[in-house]
Amino acid sequence: MHWDVIEVVPEGDLRLKVRFRDGTEGRVRFERSHLNGVFTPLSDPKFFRQVYVEDGALTWPGDVDLAPDAMYAAVRTTGEWVLK
Repeated sequence: MHWDVIEVVPEGDLRLKVRFRDGTEGRVRFERSHLNGVFTPLSDPKFFRQVYVEDGALTWPGDVDLAPDAMYAAVRTTGEWVLK
């Protein structure tokens, strides 16, 4: 799918640069208020930097992942997807 993520680069505190299959690029940013439940481990910078792409989705160890379709829509519209 065109919204599959093909590249991710951690850019610092809770920010990622992503590139999608169709060449669209942008950023994903987590606000600390979003780091609860399954996302709690992402508050550890060392864990956060372990992000990788699997089957077109951003993934971390332990089955933490983000669906690329909503991310793509936000990045195409504003250049950034903010998880609040």
